[in-house]
Amino acid sequence: MHMADALISPSVGAAFYAASAGFAIYSLKSNDKEIDMADYDPRIPLMGVLGAFIFAAQMLNFAIPVTGSSGHIGGGLLLAILLGSSRAFLVMGSILIVQSLFFADGGLLAFGCNWFNLGVFPCFIAYPIIWKPLSRKHKYVAATTISAVIGLLLGAAAVTLQTSASKIAELPFTPFITTMLSIHLVIGLVEGAATSAVVVFLHKARPELILGASEPRDNNKSALSFKKIAASFAILALILGGFFSLYAASDPDGLEWAIHKVSGQEEITLAEDSTLHSAASAIQESTSFFTGYSLENLSEKLGTSVAGIAGSCLVLLLVGGIAFFISKKKAYR
Repeated sequence: MHMADALISPSVGAAFYAASAGFAIYSLKSNDKEIDMADYDPRIPLMGVLGAFIFAAQMLNFAIPVTGSSGHIGGGLLLAILLGSSRAFLVMGSILIVQSLFFADGGLLAFGCNWFNLGVFPCFIAYPIIWKPLSRKHKYVAATTISAVIGLLLGAAAVTLQTSASKIAELPFTPFITTMLSIHLVIGLVEGAATSAVVVFLHKARPELILGASEPRDNNKSALSFKKIAASFAILALILGGFFSLYAASDPDGLEWAIHKVSGQEEITLAEDSTLHSAASAIQESTSFFTGYSLENLSEKLGTSVAGIAGSCLVLLLVGGIAFFISKKKAYR
């Protein structure tokens, strides 16, 4: 659901840059109030490895039978459950900017829209409004599945509204939103199942990681340590990005599939670039070392593997810097 610049007008792009920036400022100011813990918050070091894990997991497109489409998890809900809304939103933004700049996955002009769609809806709506109340009696599978579906459907609807408001892509609104919602309903169900599995496992392994869990924090002697959990996510990121990404489905993702169904075109191209479209395209061309999640001069499989590992490391470094800032902020508050 990474929107390309060809769907977005400069005015809509600028508006959602501003909206996403507003949520980012709020998140930086409020993140240490969101989780009431002592001076040391073990979730801060987890931010980087979780970001790397979600980046790698997003590379694993799964085929959707009969449709000829594919999908991948968004990851915003899982981040919110484990980190809280604010930190999850910052991590998602880091993932998306790495994808846009270094992988040409999602337009640079459309970055604000993508951050809003994949960050605000799961982190600030699905998680606090839907997941928290539904999970109070440890109904994690139901809470997570419903929240994942609703968060993704809201994002899919937002894509169609942003495209319609931009008026630069000839995509009839009603067929487009109907197609987008139908395919992302299926993708949301798969994401809900995958996220539920992780949440249920972590609730058993380390109950206090699942925000709102009622168990005492330190009386479970058999619980996995935070260091082991962090190491596990880091290893999983390398395995998913470096190996399993080689076997990802090659079918068009939900957004690309919906565009093709409605317009008959494989992708939307601009009839006439604006100055901002041209500038964004020029920046991406100069920074996209891993376009198509591959690398020139390497075989397809080796290039994909290198791209997956490199992207995970880039996200880890970027989110690690944000986590360091947050930890210093907590230390001097």
